[in-house]
Amino acid sequence: MAKNKCPECEECLPAWLAAFGDLMSLLLCFFVLLLSMSSMDAKKVSEAIGSLSGAMSVLEGGTKTEISKQRIQESTPIESQEETSETVNRVEQAAADANEMMEESQGPTITVEEAQEGFVIELPAALLFKPGSATIENQDALLFLKRIALIIEELPNDMDVSVQGHTDDSGPSKSSPFKDNWELSTARAISVLHELLLDGVEPKRISASGFAEFKPVATNATEGGREKNRRVELHFFGKKNEKQTKADSSVLDKAFKK
Repeated sequence: MAKNKCPECEECLPAWLAAFGDLMSLLLCFFVLLLSMSSMDAKKVSEAIGSLSGAMSVLEGGTKTEISKQRIQESTPIESQEETSETVNRVEQAAADANEMMEESQGPTITVEEAQEGFVIELPAALLFKPGSATIENQDALLFLKRIALIIEELPNDMDVSVQGHTDDSGPSKSSPFKDNWELSTARAISVLHELLLDGVEPKRISASGFAEFKPVATNATEGGREKNRRVELHFFGKKNEKQTKADSSVLDKAFKK
């Protein structure tokens, strides 16, 4: 009986080539890992070189390898900006909640704006006081001030609050206990200040002032503009550093000497 011939196998790559391919893949992964682990921070490298040069007594004059006070001061504003942004978000949320509770009044709303040295909360006078009065009667507004007081307590110690009262250009009515807008605006600012003090704000971190009708944000020619001008603002700002305070004092001293 004739034997069947074995079919011819197709030629394939040699076995060593598969092992070589695996080896190349492993080497590629190895070098990729080395590259990922060897990423260098330019500042750290510069400090390391400075430290090595100092150890070998070849440190150039004026070069410092330690973290200087200037670098710490330069990094501080970044942290404070992050804290301020987080605080602004919390205040905006509190304002949104208060506006939602008071939306039936169909009047002006509480607004929050970022300023150069902090941020400002604008409280329309209509939400706080009756015409010609400086007594806070709106319970929703009082709840909002309580929330603001809690936020103030968590602020950095170098941030203070200035309560500023403003009016439109029409004077108080004859039935008002205040004879002019100076007294009215100041009394309203102090009324808000007293409420914040009752809610736990430290007295040394807060102040009050009145500006009458002399810092308007809108025209006094329309009722809508006058309504916007009747307001109380809470200004959150950082304290001046010691150098700036000394510089301001020296300028004042020079002015008085002249």
